Amino acid sequence: MNILLLGSGGRECAIAWKLRQSPLCADLYIAPGNAGTAQYGTNLPLSLTDFEAIKKVCIEKNIHILFPGGEDTLVAGIYDFFKSDDALKHIIIPGPSKAAAQLEGSKAFAKQFMQRHDIPTASYREFDAASFEEGIAYIKQHPLPVVLKADGLAAGKGVIIAQTAEEAVEAFSAMIRDAAFGDAGKKVVIEQFLTGIELSVFVLTDGTNYVRLPEAKDYKRIGEGDTGLNTGGMGAISPVPFADAGFMQKVTDRIIEPTIKGLQDEGLVYHGFIFFGLINVGGDPYVIEYNCRMGDPETEVVMPRLDNDLVSLIVKMGQGKLDEVAAQHSHQSACTVMLVSEGYPGPYPKGKLVQGFEKVSGSMLFHAGTALKENEIVTSGGRVLAVTSYGETLKDALELSYENASSIEYEGKYYRRDIGFEF
Repeated sequence: MNILLLGSGGRECAIAWKLRQSPLCADLYIAPGNAGTAQYGTNLPLSLTDFEAIKKVCIEKNIHILFPGGEDTLVAGIYDFFKSDDALKHIIIPGPSKAAAQLEGSKAFAKQFMQRHDIPTASYREFDAASFEEGIAYIKQHPLPVVLKADGLAAGKGVIIAQTAEEAVEAFSAMIRDAAFGDAGKKVVIEQFLTGIELSVFVLTDGTNYVRLPEAKDYKRIGEGDTGLNTGGMGAISPVPFADAGFMQKVTDRIIEPTIKGLQDEGLVYHGFIFFGLINVGGDPYVIEYNCRMGDPETEVVMPRLDNDLVSLIVKMGQGKLDEVAAQHSHQSACTVMLVSEGYPGPYPKGKLVQGFEKVSGSMLFHAGTALKENEIVTSGGRVLAVTSYGETLKDALELSYENASSIEYEGKYYRRDIGFEF
């Protein structure tokens, strides 16, 4: 089967690595890809929201599976675009319809969906410019800390945890009145702060049946000890030690199955990955957010621990036959450490020469923000490389990732040295 994978980050590099292993994978194309994805297939210079250009490539390359890696393409409606076109509708797309993608595209939609289907989540209210003063009053009487979320897509950075009412009012005003997150912050969800440890759970669904992939925990803050600004993710581990059989049964019964049934009941077409961003509050799981695709950097540990053939799973999804397969999770642990550019998540330089690849042994390198320039690999993003390792224990996997992280060299390299610290 010929496959077109859309995206250019560490997630897409890990997915490309996994797809390439399948005997069902013939030609693999990645658009636009990065210096790492070029190891597994052919990079193509495509815009992720230029659906006509994507259509042209799919026809020219005889594509059988179109795999949207990130959320922007899905929220913009690529599933609907393909399924409404006679020349494209046969192509399998692991992703939801535009209406169902609102689970990620709108925080307010997701919270309303959870309320309708009794899915445990933090209590909340939503406000916009018309209810600005009401929102200010609500913040001033809200228990602290308080969470503010831009309603729309904000590249993982539209969440503020305010420790004081003054900080919350300032953030709320910046979102609504100063467009700090552009159109994404025209509406703001203000919600209860939940105390606990977060984790990410993933399923692949055909709309009725599902398989659960390995769970993971990512580390969002730039600083050690989970301090500083939120980033797109500084590392991840899998499995998650507290996510034992009893806890995961609660996740299944209270969250996964009610979500899939809710989508069915509301007539929302969803064939693809659902990412449940969860928090463990005293042994009970609550939903923080939904994503309509795999996470990053969680994918960099989930794909190595998924023993199934990914292409085969996607084909079964397209046939509506995921009930015929069982997910197989590796007994090994996996850990990824993200190497980032100096200044990230703020402004950062690009074009720094990356060296030391030949010194890496025993780890996988999933490229995130890299590019080829005159046959040299240079930095091109805030997150540069994910160093992923297996181990019989999390400690073993972490030690190997850190050993190899120290071998990679580029000006301004930074990484957290405490991934998995609480375990």
